[in-house]
Amino acid sequence: MTAETILIDTPEDGVRRLTLNRPEALNAFTWPMYQALLDALVAIGDDPSVRAVILTGSGRGFCSGHDLRAAGVNPHAREDRGRIYNNRQSVSALGRIPIAMRGLPQPIICAVNGVVAGVGYTLALASDMTIAARSAKFVNTIHNAATGAELGLSYMMSRAVGSQRAAELLLTARPVPADEAERIGLILRAVDDDRLMDEALSIARAVAANVPMGIALTKQSLWLNQSAGSLEAAIELEARAVQIAQSTADAAEKRSAFIEKRAPRFTSE
Repeated sequence: MTAETILIDTPEDGVRRLTLNRPEALNAFTWPMYQALLDALVAIGDDPSVRAVILTGSGRGFCSGHDLRAAGVNPHAREDRGRIYNNRQSVSALGRIPIAMRGLPQPIICAVNGVVAGVGYTLALASDMTIAARSAKFVNTIHNAATGAELGLSYMMSRAVGSQRAAELLLTARPVPADEAERIGLILRAVDDDRLMDEALSIARAVAANVPMGIALTKQSLWLNQSAGSLEAAIELEARAVQIAQSTADAAEKRSAFIEKRAPRFTSE
């Protein structure tokens, strides 16, 4: 199933690309597709050859959310449990995806190539950096399921755009075009459609040039410190990360490569 609904390739050394691959359904998720994405993230997190990840979609849309017509059998639904209990268990299980994305040692660059809705909105916000084609549009269709936020959307959006703007977008479900998404901080930037993957690869390449342990710990500090209790706590977390990263052989290699004006050769040591 992974090979069918989540395409996995390596466009260049150190970069792994995950492509949502149900273009006939605007890459709407099926139940097996959720698990395929989780499996891919777990495998990447344990692969030292991967230093940056690109997440994108095939066809004319990034992700239109959950497939309400052909999602397949829900593996989280049990016959000995009522509908409301099953729904809660299902949503809790899907909540592992944004947690896995934020917990991944490698940064994720989301390349949004079209419509973004439902769980697609969450994927874009859970990524470390998101760029979008100018034709892309962000739509909160979660209201169609009787609630306007799930899978951490209210937490992540308010931190990205502020509480007032998050309130508007979550409560009204107003579509947001890519250029506005860039202006309000919902995404890193909007780019011409034909430049989307080139821009994503450029960012991934810049990330991959840095010490892997340093990148992993910087990402961890960045997101954990969003809710740090004090400046002192944030500084202490960063200080411990610095000590760990600077102790690696890769850090010494990065310094040597800089002095010798060459690309670093990391060994995960």
